[in-house]
Amino acid sequence: MVKKKQQSSRVISNRRARHDYELTDSLIAGISLTGAETKALRMGHGQLRGAYVTVKDGELYLINAAINGTNGIPISDTDQTRARKLLVKRKEIDGLLQAKQQGKTIVPLEILTRGRYIKVRISAGRGKKLYDKRQTLKKRDEGRAAQEAVKASRG
Repeated sequence: MVKKKQQSSRVISNRRARHDYELTDSLIAGISLTGAETKALRMGHGQLRGAYVTVKDGELYLINAAINGTNGIPISDTDQTRARKLLVKRKEIDGLLQAKQQGKTIVPLEILTRGRYIKVRISAGRGKKLYDKRQTLKKRDEGRAAQEAVKASRG
């Protein structure tokens, strides 16, 4: 019996999204890719900084997500940031359209490469103002200080 090769699970995440947006619940969507793009993503050569999701003709597209090739995986410069179709059910598309009409932005959070298929976790969110970002940082620092105080009182 032949053993399967253990795949490393690389998750390409958009760390700025949680800082810049007030996110609601997320959903996982499939993504339409070429073979070279799939291989590059499995190796971790992707980036979601500045990427967003838009609706064209009733379908979702991932815009501005960069997938970079390597020496063995040639991906042309124009194909690195091309629009990629997201595979989502009609009911989910309608829910995201409704959120978009309320003034929210659809943001990709991470690319999941574990398993047979490559998926994208997306979420609708409202952009934070500068003072909201400061409040979030302040709450996080206060939480850390409280945890350190509890930890210090134990030991």
